[in-house]
This record gives sequence, C-alpha cells and structure tokens, in this order.
Amino acid sequence: MIDAAVSAIGAAAGAYGQAVLTAAEDEAASGTVRLGQRLLALIRRRAGNRGQVEAAVLDAAAHQGDPDFQAGLRAQVRKALETDPDLAEELAVLLADGGVATAAGDRSVAVELNYGIISTGDSAVNRISGS
Repeated sequence: MIDAAVSAIGAAAGAYGQAVLTAAEDEAASGTVRLGQRLLALIRRRAGNRGQVEAAVLDAAAHQGDPDFQAGLRAQVRKALETDPDLAEELAVLLADGGVATAAGDRSVAVELNYGIISTGDSAVNRISGS
C-alpha cells in the first residue's frame, strides 16, 4: 500500500512540482496524478509529521526518478501511517477506488486499458499495413 501511495504522490509531485502542496485538483490531470493529490491532501491533513512529508514531496518533485528521494518520501508516508492507523484504512480505500496502474524503471509503461501501440524503444517505427 505504501508503494502505491508513494507512486501516486510522486506522479502528482512530478506533474505539479512545488505547487502540488497548494494546487486544487486539476480536471486535466491524469487519474494517477489526481489520486496522488487526494492521497497527499489526506496525509497532510492528518499526519503528525506534516512538515517532513511536505519536504519529502518537494524533494521528490525536484529529483524526479531518483530512488533516494523516493525512499525519503516513502519513509515519511510510512511514519504518518504508523502514527495513525485510521489513516492507513482511509488511504487503502482511496487506493482501491483509484484504479491506478503503476510502472517502475526505464521505459516502463503503466496502462489500465490500451487499444493502440505502446512503443518505448529508441528509433522505433510503428506501421499499420493496409486495411
């Protein structure tokens, strides 16, 4: 559960940077980013370590994809969950309702539903031959 929450919060932080701490939900944001915003808002309202969570989110936003900063964010989310068991239940509900597909690593693709081509290779050429 912590990994899924951190992944979604990281997506929100990556999309909004520092503004993720103040931005309202954006209708144009992807489902993962919106979920990350909702999770972060809940954690910030309830966490005793709010300042540390916020600092970890800003670090993760500034160093996108850096596993050290993702680990820092993960640690702060875990601390928040350890001090508030009800928070863990609420996050689990949000995550279950979120329908988030997650992927990790270079050229990873997270897809909930796809009817087209997904190509992540260098110099990839995709062709659809005659109908």
